[in-house]
This record gives sequence, C-alpha cells and structure tokens, in this order.
Amino acid sequence: MYNISLFVEDEAHEDFLTALVQRFADTYQIEVHLWPYSVRGGRGKVIKALKKYQQELRHNKAELPHLIIVGIDGNCKRPPAREREINQALPGFTDFVISAIPEPHIERWLLLDAEAFKTVFGKGCPAPDKKCERDRYKRFLLNAISEAGANPNLSRTQHVANLVNAMNLQHIARRTDSLGQLLKALQNQFEIWR
Repeated sequence: MYNISLFVEDEAHEDFLTALVQRFADTYQIEVHLWPYSVRGGRGKVIKALKKYQQELRHNKAELPHLIIVGIDGNCKRPPAREREINQALPGFTDFVISAIPEPHIERWLLLDAEAFKTVFGKGCPAPDKKCERDRYKRFLLNAISEAGANPNLSRTQHVANLVNAMNLQHIARRTDSLGQLLKALQNQFEIWR
C-alpha cells in the first residue's frame, strides 16, 4: 500500500483529487491510502500548513509518505509560479510532490468534459471559456448542475467523483495544460509503483 498526503485549499480540490487518485489506483490495481490535510482558507494557509508539515517530516514527527499531492488554484498565475511556492514550502521533499494547479480554478476542470457531465447529470454543459474572474466557474458549475435538474448542494462529493470517473482523461488533458500536466505526473508515478 502507498500512502499519499493530500494538501488542498478547499473541498472541491479534495473531492476532485481523491476521486482522480482513486481512479488511477483502480486502473493500475494499486492500493493507496489518502491522508487528506484539507486546509480551508486558500493558498496561503496551504503553504503555511506545508511548511509545518515539512518541519514535522524533518523531525520525524510525521511518517514520510510515498507521495504528497498539493492542490491549489492558479488564480490567474501560471502554474510554474505556484509550483515554486509549493516547492519552497517543502525543501528537501520536492521529489515526493505532485502539484495540481487548475488554471484558473478547480471548477473549470469539472466543466471540461460535456459528455461526462451529460452522463452524470443527464444534460451536457457548455464548454467553459478561460477567464480570470473570482467565483466565475463556481457559479457556472452550479448553474449547469441546476439546469440539468439536479440539486447542486446535495452530495457534492459524489457529484465530483461521478464526473471524474466519467471523464475522458485523454481528451481533457489536451484541452488544458494544467490538467494534462497533473495527469501525466500521476500516470508516471503509478507506472513507477506498478
């Protein structure tokens, strides 16, 4: 079994990354255990929690995981800038880190595959544009779920897991570089573990 520490800025990141990692684990028939360290309150709190975690790892107060996945929104900064922040918070442990940095927000990733959306909700959604506006994709996602006749507030975790499991990952990896990079990093890691 492989232990994975998961640091994320909100519930949407945790739900998406948990479902995605589990999908890879099922595909590769590898047992994983996710230890979520969900840090509510955005990127700054995640970086602060990573620094504390790094200290715990250095002083053997926490068990070294096989992998650390960090999920923070790009918020209109390119992924390399966000990745530098993550790596600076975890000096000496960057070989264990995979960054998940949606550009600009996690909800956009959930809207990329209209067919998956249709499979889960019975009605597709329009392809999202790529604009940098706070809460734009949250509103877009909630509206698309409502327009499909589902209650967006019920079982959000299950909605996200169902969407992730229905997604054509190869197709959406070509639609957005940030998700493509995450999928490639996860594929490489699971290939190593196989």
